[in-house]
Amino acid sequence: MDYKPNNQNQEPQNGSGGNGPKNKQTLLLILICLLVGLMFMGLLNNALGGVSSENISYNEFMDLVKAGKVEEVVLQSGNLTVTPKEQNEPGVIRTYQLTLMGDEQELVDLLSENGVKFHKEPPDSTGSILYAILTVLLPIVLLVGAMVWLMRSMNKGGGVMGVGKSKAKTYVQKETGVTFRDVAGQDEAKESLQEVVDFLHNPGKYTTIGAKLPKGALLVGPPGTGKTLLAKAVAGEAHVPFFSLSASEFVEMFVGVGASRVRDLFEEAKKNAPCIIFIDEIDAIGKTRDSNFSGNDEREQTLNQLLAEMDGFDTSKGVLILAATNRPEILDPALLRPGRFDRRIIVERPDLKGRVEILKVHAKNVSLDETVDLDGIALATSGAVGSDLANMINEAAILAVKNGRKAVSQKDLLEAVEVVLVGKEKKDRILSQEERRIVSYHEVGHALVTALQKDSEPVQKITIVPRTMGALGYVMQVPEEEKFLNTKTELDAMIVECLAGRAAEELVFGNVTTGASNDIEKATKIVRAMITQYGMSEKFGLMGLATQENKYLDGRMVLNCGDATATEIDHEVMRVLKEAYETAKELLAKNRDAMDRIAAYLIQKETITGKEFMEIYHQVLQERTAGTAGEPAEVLA
Repeated sequence: MDYKPNNQNQEPQNGSGGNGPKNKQTLLLILICLLVGLMFMGLLNNALGGVSSENISYNEFMDLVKAGKVEEVVLQSGNLTVTPKEQNEPGVIRTYQLTLMGDEQELVDLLSENGVKFHKEPPDSTGSILYAILTVLLPIVLLVGAMVWLMRSMNKGGGVMGVGKSKAKTYVQKETGVTFRDVAGQDEAKESLQEVVDFLHNPGKYTTIGAKLPKGALLVGPPGTGKTLLAKAVAGEAHVPFFSLSASEFVEMFVGVGASRVRDLFEEAKKNAPCIIFIDEIDAIGKTRDSNFSGNDEREQTLNQLLAEMDGFDTSKGVLILAATNRPEILDPALLRPGRFDRRIIVERPDLKGRVEILKVHAKNVSLDETVDLDGIALATSGAVGSDLANMINEAAILAVKNGRKAVSQKDLLEAVEVVLVGKEKKDRILSQEERRIVSYHEVGHALVTALQKDSEPVQKITIVPRTMGALGYVMQVPEEEKFLNTKTELDAMIVECLAGRAAEELVFGNVTTGASNDIEKATKIVRAMITQYGMSEKFGLMGLATQENKYLDGRMVLNCGDATATEIDHEVMRVLKEAYETAKELLAKNRDAMDRIAAYLIQKETITGKEFMEIYHQVLQERTAGTAGEPAEVLA
């Protein structure tokens, strides 16, 4: 599947619509600040007014008066406010507070004798009541009002601070910028979705016969094949709003938030019907429910709400649910039954024709010279998905600019394929002369066994230049045509090819290195699949001994047999690998002269083409036939 950049400048809109949640959050924040301010009004007034007050006993007050340290005394409602003469802090008036004890007239006489100013103020009942209202009653009223508003918001699906609101982004047709013309290499998937688009455009011709719009369609396939792009293309073709979000956005740490967001999403979708809801990576909430202790209550509540909503809406209103996943095997059966996700659309890796179409779409805006052969690039990229091919085209354009060319050539494209598959050349990694010899013979061993077997794919390139993904060298093979089946003889040939590098090391140097680890892993995987999956073992026959998990991700195999049988499988794998290794050594020993000649040339050139490799091999064959080949050439120092 390929991707086309969105040229529209318009931003997606929040599925909830408008700036309502932001305004509510701002209002709530202002209310909280106001409550805090009112609760501490007394302290703030004292601080801002420059007044510092503390309580003292009546005896301490009398002692201060007799010592002549009191400047003024104010009596109000039986309370005394005492202002001392000494003020230690500049800008702050320090006072004392106490309650009048004894006769008021005696106090007045005492203050008059010591020269203290005294005056009496009437009770301030209005100010006290207003102060109590502002500092006690009003905060309580505002707090209760805020709590009521929050509860109403939560009941409506908004949650606290909008937590329960759906995070879906809404795109209209002109904002998606994608139609079926931008989707290549997935003709079957487009055909299945075209019917849905036609239903959204012309519901009448379907409803008259009694047909109903499918409630949901599940897009299943490996990563990078363009499931999200297909969903956007459906929205672009149907000219309806497109709600897009990831399933992980439903789940938060708060219990009930996911279910609330599901309700809010479907409410918004019903308001904008006809429309499309797209949930990416639905396995984040759609995993099979179980009763063990490792279950996630919040995720299961969200899934239950999603199931209820899918049962509850009317398809005649034109609400279509699209979902995408790489792991359909772990989804809950209730989610996959008819009436919820009615269709399962497989978005597989593109075939040869599909890869050519994808390359053409991505190369449409790239300058290409006359040497470019997209059919050849598509043949060399078997198994690549749309995102890989898009990356290759972009890398080729960058390489062309880097090399000072105005157009992309076939050489740039082939180099881009290598960059994506095995990484860039690691020019700062300099191998010693001995390591160069070992790597050279290792790679020539692979290539020579490939040429010696009739069921092998032809060699395109041999190199001993290290790559950033860890390879010190590699052999690039390009099939003559794309194949969907492999015979037993072809698989046997692949195993021998994988082990030929290690065989060349042992044959030439009498020792082996760690460089064959990936080859051994690949060969073991092929042999184990032949025994447990393909029924190609004489010992076990047609018995299926393994099942595949995560088909669209790592494709890991799990044995479904007893321990004793698993042990026998291991012994059978070891036997087949040993026989293939001996076959590789035998082939290389009989063609040692050709291996030495090709390895010497590869050490000198570092990179040779498949054509150069075959020319040297045929030259050695001609010399051998003519009887002039003689002894094997000396191994270069």
